[in-house]
Amino acid sequence: MSVAQGSAVKGRTRWKRFATVVVPATFIAGAIVFGQATGAIAASFAVSGQQFKVSADRLEGTGFVQYGGLATEKGGNQQNPADPKNHFVAVSGIKQAKLYNLCQSVKVPGLPVSMVIHAGQGGNPAEATDLLIDLSSLKGDATFSNIQIGIDASDLTKGGPNARGLQGSFAQQADSVVITNLKQVAWSTTAGTFKLTGLDLSVSTGANPEECF
Repeated sequence: MSVAQGSAVKGRTRWKRFATVVVPATFIAGAIVFGQATGAIAASFAVSGQQFKVSADRLEGTGFVQYGGLATEKGGNQQNPADPKNHFVAVSGIKQAKLYNLCQSVKVPGLPVSMVIHAGQGGNPAEATDLLIDLSSLKGDATFSNIQIGIDASDLTKGGPNARGLQGSFAQQADSVVITNLKQVAWSTTAGTFKLTGLDLSVSTGANPEECF
């Protein structure tokens, strides 16, 4: 996942006008404000248009950053904020992460079928480096160490190499973060490495196929 920083953005005035009326969304202990994130691109690929759920008993992260971004489905127009294929997201980056009792689930559209992944059980966590997540929601109990709220997104230094946004965008970062009882809904996830200890993948069918929550 990469963030466009130097490319010219057409329709910049329209993005700024839109950004001024976006209601800030509350994100765990800090405020997520898109501010002047004019055309910030969260992912380097088109998202599928389908969100997935992730839960974990505990996430331990070293090097945490968060800023506003945009996830776009294939065929979407990033210059038009009203395009239904554009989705504003909170981009969360963690340089090194451990996830205990990790679950990921995604439902097949229109069918009573889901795919479910379990990993990191029995005290042996799943591990990721340079993790970037396009979030639409996140719940849990969070503790940050040495947090900076309101830093310019282009000045972020504590996440991975691609974990920064456009100049003028609101952001926050911390030396570390611990989130317990994590429940998140996301459009995409990328990582430099992702070690799924004790991987267990299954397909669930029936009237109420399995989901992480």
